[in-house]
Amino acid sequence: MVQYNFKKITVVPTGKEFVDIILSRTQRRTPTQVHKGYAISRLRRFYMRKVKFTQQNFHEKLSTIIEEFPRLDGIHPFYGDLLHVLYNKDHYKLALGQINTARNLIGKIAKDYVKLLKYGDSLYRCKSLKVAALGRMCTVIKRIGPSLAYLEQIRQHMARLPSIDPNTRTVLICGYPNVGKSSFINKITRADVDVQPYAFTTKSLFVGHTDYKYLRYQVIDTPGILDRPFEDRNIIEMCSITALAHLRAAVLFFLDISGSCGYSIAQQAALFHSIKSLFMNKPLIIVCNKTDLQPIEGISEDDKKLVMEMKAEAMKTVMGQGGEPTDEEGVLLSMSTLTEEGVIAVKNAACERLLDQRVEMKMKSKKLNDCLNRFHVAIPKPRDQKERPPCIPAAVLEARRKQAEATSEKQKRKLEKDLEEENGGAGVYSASLRKHYILADDEWKEDIMPEILDGHNVYDFIDPDILMRLEELEQEEGVQQGLGADDDFEMDGAELTPEEQLALAEIRKKKSLLIQQHRIKKSTAESRPVVPRKFDKDKQFTTERMGRQLSSLGLDPTMAINRARSKSRGRKRERSLDRDGNDRAVSMDVDGDQPNKKMRLSRSLSRSRSKSQPPGEVVPGEGFKDTAQKQKAIKMAKRSVKKRNKDARKGEADRVIPTLKPKHLFSGKRSTGKTDRR
Repeated sequence: MVQYNFKKITVVPTGKEFVDIILSRTQRRTPTQVHKGYAISRLRRFYMRKVKFTQQNFHEKLSTIIEEFPRLDGIHPFYGDLLHVLYNKDHYKLALGQINTARNLIGKIAKDYVKLLKYGDSLYRCKSLKVAALGRMCTVIKRIGPSLAYLEQIRQHMARLPSIDPNTRTVLICGYPNVGKSSFINKITRADVDVQPYAFTTKSLFVGHTDYKYLRYQVIDTPGILDRPFEDRNIIEMCSITALAHLRAAVLFFLDISGSCGYSIAQQAALFHSIKSLFMNKPLIIVCNKTDLQPIEGISEDDKKLVMEMKAEAMKTVMGQGGEPTDEEGVLLSMSTLTEEGVIAVKNAACERLLDQRVEMKMKSKKLNDCLNRFHVAIPKPRDQKERPPCIPAAVLEARRKQAEATSEKQKRKLEKDLEEENGGAGVYSASLRKHYILADDEWKEDIMPEILDGHNVYDFIDPDILMRLEELEQEEGVQQGLGADDDFEMDGAELTPEEQLALAEIRKKKSLLIQQHRIKKSTAESRPVVPRKFDKDKQFTTERMGRQLSSLGLDPTMAINRARSKSRGRKRERSLDRDGNDRAVSMDVDGDQPNKKMRLSRSLSRSRSKSQPPGEVVPGEGFKDTAQKQKAIKMAKRSVKKRNKDARKGEADRVIPTLKPKHLFSGKRSTGKTDRR
C-alpha cells in the first residue's frame, strides 16, 4: 500500500489570489450592517468580529499548506533524499518556515488590533482600525508571495512523481545509459517508458508492476549513471543513486556486452566497482543484455575476466550465516530484449532471490516466535498397520484422459491468430466468417447472397413451403369460421323458394369474390383510400353508377340522385328587384328550377345587402351618445392594452431596464469621503 500520495496536496494560490480569496470570503460571511445610530459597543463587536474572522481564514489556509507538504525529517529517507536532490532541502524548509512565520505574524496583528478595537470611541475610529488590521495582514501575505510561488512549483512537480512504496517487494534496474533498462521494464510490466537509441532518454524514475507466484512486485527503472566522482553527478544520476541507497530491493545491474551503448565493458565494470557499496545486503544479478548483437561467448578474454570479477563481487554482496557467500547460481544471466530471449528468466530469478531474502529476514526476526506459538500442526495417528495407497476412481481417470486429448487436439488445431500471422498479419489477412456454416455443399459457403433480386426481397422467398403453409392456414381459418357459425344467425336455404335460393347463391358467390379481390389487393399492396371526387379523373364514382347499382337492387334511385346533386352542386344567384325596387340576388338551382319560389323570394327580399361601416360610426345599442365618445373609448382601449401587447412581443435578447432609478443609488446623501461601501 502506497503511504505517500503527493497528488492530494491542495493548490497553493499566489499572494494576490490569496488576498482576494480571504477578503471576498470575509465580505460574504460578515456583511457590513452598521449605522451611525448604533451603540458604540455594537459597533466594536462588529468590527472585532471582522478582524477575527479574517485572521482565522488566513490561519486555516496557511496551516493547510504547512500540514499537507511533507516534512523531510518525518518521511521515509528515500523520499527525503529524493526531495533534497530535486528541490534543495534548505530552500524547501525556508519556504515553509516563512509560511509559518507569516501565520504567527497575522495572529499577533489580529490580537493587537482587537485589543485596540475594544477602546474605539466612534464608528470612524473602529472602521479605521479594521482597515489597518486587514491591510497589515494583506501586506504580510504579499511579502511571502515568492515563497508561495516556489511551493506551488514544488507541488506541481511532486504531483508528477511516481507512487513508490519503499517497503514493498521491489526490483531495481540500474546501469549505464542506453543499455536496455527501459526496454526490459516495458517487456515485463505494463509501463510505457520512452525508448530511444541515445543516452539519457530516461530522466526520472519510472515504476511498473509485475506478478510472480501470485505476489505483486514493483519494478523501478532508474536513469543511467556515469562513472565519475560523486560531486560531479547531476540531478538525473542522483535520482538513481538515491533509489539504490534507500530501497531494499533486488538490484539488476545491466551490462551491454555488445558495446552499442557507446561504453566499453571496462567502463561499465569500473562503474560497477565504484557503486558496489550500494549493493550490500541486497540480491544482485548481473544481466548481460543485447546478446542478439554479441553472444557472451564471443567477447574477448579481457572482457570475460572483467565479467567474472563482477560476478565474484556480486556473490559476496549477500552473505549467509557463517560468512559464506550464498546463491551462487543465477548471479550472471544473459538476455536480449529485442528477441525477448531470457527476459522472463531474468525476471523470475530476481523475484525468487528477493522473495527468499525477505522470508529469511522474517525468519530471523523476533516477531516470528509470537507467530509460531499460534500454529499447531495436527498429525493423525495410524489406527492399524494396513497400507492404504491413494485410489483414483476409473471415471475420474477417464475424464482426465478425455480432457488431455481435447487439450492436445486444441493445441494441434490452427487458430485464427496463427493463420493471420502466416498470411501477412493484421490488416492483410481477413478472417472468413462463413467457414463454419453448416450447408449441404461446402462450395456454397462462399456464395454471394443478394438481399434484393428482381425488385423483390429475397428473404420473403427463403421458405420453399410457404405456399403450402398459406393454404393450410386458410383451410384452418375456414374450419374456425365454420365452428363459430353456430353463434351467429345464418340463413338456411331449406325454407326458401327456388328463386330466393338462386338469389342467395348469387349473393354468397358475389361475397366470396369480393373477399378474394380484397385479399389480392391487400397482398399486392394495392389497397388505396377513397379518392376525393375532385380527383376522380376516371369518373368511377358518379350518380349514374349509383343509380344503376340501386336499380339492380330493386330500389328507386331518383330521390338519392336528386339529393346528391343538390349537395354537390352550388346555386346560381340571379338578380331581381325587391319591394323597394332595389336590385337583389336570388339563388336558383343549377337546373334552373326554383323549388319553394315564394319562400326563397321572401328570404332574399328580407335580407338587405351588406354595407361596410366606418369604425367610429355609432350603432344603436352600443351605449355611446355620439361618434366622438366612441372614438375616445376606442383610443383608451388601445392605450390600455399597449403595454400588454409590448410585453407579449418582448424576447430574451431585448434590452430591459427593470428599474430606472434604483432607490439605494438615488436616495439619501453621502458627504465627501463617505463613498467607501466596504
